[in-house]
Amino acid sequence: MAPKPPTDDELNTLIRARLALLGIDLDQLPPGTAPDPVTGAPGRETALASLRSFLRTTVLPLGTYRFGPDHSLAQQTAPPLLYPSITEAWTR
Repeated sequence: MAPKPPTDDELNTLIRARLALLGIDLDQLPPGTAPDPVTGAPGRETALASLRSFLRTTVLPLGTYRFGPDHSLAQQTAPPLLYPSITEAWTR
């Protein structure tokens, strides 16, 4: 069974949480879809719609990508290690 795609509300929660971790508050943007006439900042709903579109078209497809049975396309199957010699010694 394929996973169901996230709803707009779920993506909004993810976006707001990730931006809050970076110290970015979307509530500072003007409400609605109209940009601020003075600063040109996009409206809050426009920014959220753009970020939702980015997540749906870029991040989610990349997250579900799997290499086929031929691993020759997998250039790196594990993330790089800070101290590979120590990890190699521990996992022998």
